[in-house]
Amino acid sequence: MGNLKQDLAHDPPCHPRACAIQDCLTKNGYKEEKCQAQVDALYECCNAFYQARGDTASTVSCPKASLLRLKMKQRANDNNSSSS
Repeated sequence: MGNLKQDLAHDPPCHPRACAIQDCLTKNGYKEEKCQAQVDALYECCNAFYQARGDTASTVSCPKASLLRLKMKQRANDNNSSSS
């Protein structure tokens, strides 16, 4: 996977990370739990995209800013509850 700066500069932004999720799902029989690192990487890129361009910016590779934050919060809660 490219670095964050490269993936943000890509057109559309974060697209390489979205493709990495697709590739992972295809290789793993569409078992989403096997692709969590790729999902986290996409969310990291999308979060940086919105921080740089504002919540009203959009890219086909990312959920809307409000939905992204909700998903990131849910993932953080899931990770906290599974590690205890």
